[in-house]
Amino acid sequence: MKTPLAGALPLALTVRPPMSAPKGNLRKHSSIVVDGPDRSPNRSMLRAVGFGDADFAKPVVGVASTWSMVTPCNMHIDELAREAAAGADGAGGKAVVFGTITVSDGISMGTPGMRYSMVSREVIADSIETVAGAEGFDAVVAIGGCDKNMPGCLIALARLNRPSVFVYGGTILPGIHPGTKKECDIVSVFEAVGQHAAGKLDDAGLHAVEECSIPGPGSCGGMYTANTMACAIEALGMSLPNSSTQLAVGPEKRGDCRRAAEAALSLLRAGIRPRDIITRKAFENAIAVVIALGGSTNAVLHLLAMAHAANVRLSIDDFTRVGRRVPVLADLKPSGKYGVSHLVRIGGLPPLMKMLLDKGLLHGGCMTVTGRTVAENLRGVAPYPADQDVIRPFSNPIKADSHLRILYGNLAPGGAVAKISGKEGLAFSGRAIVFESEESALRAILGGRVKAGHVVVIRNEGPVGGPGMREMLAPTSAVVGKGLGSSVALITDGRFSGGSHGFVVGHITPEAAVGGPIGVVRNGDTITIDAVAGTITLGLGAKEIRARARARRPARPRETRGALAKYARLVSSASLGAVTDRDLFLK
Repeated sequence: MKTPLAGALPLALTVRPPMSAPKGNLRKHSSIVVDGPDRSPNRSMLRAVGFGDADFAKPVVGVASTWSMVTPCNMHIDELAREAAAGADGAGGKAVVFGTITVSDGISMGTPGMRYSMVSREVIADSIETVAGAEGFDAVVAIGGCDKNMPGCLIALARLNRPSVFVYGGTILPGIHPGTKKECDIVSVFEAVGQHAAGKLDDAGLHAVEECSIPGPGSCGGMYTANTMACAIEALGMSLPNSSTQLAVGPEKRGDCRRAAEAALSLLRAGIRPRDIITRKAFENAIAVVIALGGSTNAVLHLLAMAHAANVRLSIDDFTRVGRRVPVLADLKPSGKYGVSHLVRIGGLPPLMKMLLDKGLLHGGCMTVTGRTVAENLRGVAPYPADQDVIRPFSNPIKADSHLRILYGNLAPGGAVAKISGKEGLAFSGRAIVFESEESALRAILGGRVKAGHVVVIRNEGPVGGPGMREMLAPTSAVVGKGLGSSVALITDGRFSGGSHGFVVGHITPEAAVGGPIGVVRNGDTITIDAVAGTITLGLGAKEIRARARARRPARPRETRGALAKYARLVSSASLGAVTDRDLFLK
């Protein structure tokens, strides 16, 4: 193991450089770009973007900004990127801020545009890797907000394997409904659509929820995908302590950005790189934290993809193995009571990690971007206040084991991912009502065709079939809004938003587009889901399934040109993380 950075305090407001001598050339990459008489043209270009003579002797820190006015999750990240740049410059480096894309899941949800969401993860990873590789950055700070920013950034940092730190853009403040005075967020709006369709909410009531739910910058406010992935990345050791549980606006988040850049330079001096940090044990820590928080099913996809980028062996079955011993402790939305701003209020993520560590559920020896181990970072962390009920004690968990259930059976021989909090029950059996797209399912739910006892089957929404593996937040929210959350199950070869709750099973593999059994399901077939046994079963014999499969005509690709077509041609199954470079995996 590399030597920890001297002075890298776990929750300190500053990150001091190591006292030991620097390890190797701090300008391994930038020196190739700017050193020597033959690099005069390169230096000339850089002078125009702010380099002076002294800067050419400094290590260059790339600051990857996912700023965009596309979504409130990222609308403030330009300010955060400037803070990170100031931190790098003040710590003896030379910062270069550059941009990458984002798309808004919340805005594209329920539309054909949502097919680009998973594609954006790959584009973000490729673009950060491309810029950092082309421009010779010696270290990288990446700042992300919306769902795919975070795994996209981490995939790039793992590929590059240059000293790096990730910064989360922060969670949004909750909206306050003007009439009820209750907190609300984006899921409140989606569920209000179902209530409106059921006649429980009039036009004015729907407008009131729409108007108040998103009050400003920051990522969606429950333990949805963005907050889940931010916490997972901190548990991996790639963010500074408590970066994942800060508000998007305020001095704490600005300070986090400055300290992250200082930490990146300290990592450079100590010779600590991402693959020294994101080991198999670190991924097990991330899985444990996601489970304790009741986090999003998307964490399965993204952690698999991040592990692939780091050349770490991780499978969907590791979620089952870790999940047997880790309880759900956080009473957080979507299934729970509180938004993440309340977790911020009581002390954020570190006290929960300390609880898990003390219980033997985390690997304390894993290195982190502070230059110290997980255990060293958590030493001295105070427990949560005695009067809080956001995080339960081990003696009174929300659920005694994981809510993320990996299911197998004749309907999902390659695996599927269920999100079962226990409130819905642990088993469901019903009659299939089959839809070939999300839109047709949503129309049927809102129109009253979906009844209690139905298992809604949405297919042709997988990584290849979509293409792009859309999230089913609109249908699941409509089911809940219609009052059917405990009497209807929904399964798909697509995926679910972190805001989805109810009896839902996604990531069914193989998907319909590549010949998976979900493609042969017909209206009225019996489907049984058992979260305890870990099974999802179509009530047909093997002979009948084979006969239906032989009679089924494969669908034509929905896209034949452009980004979606390329994605469909390259993407692996959801059970492998839906990565687009699987064939390049190093054995």
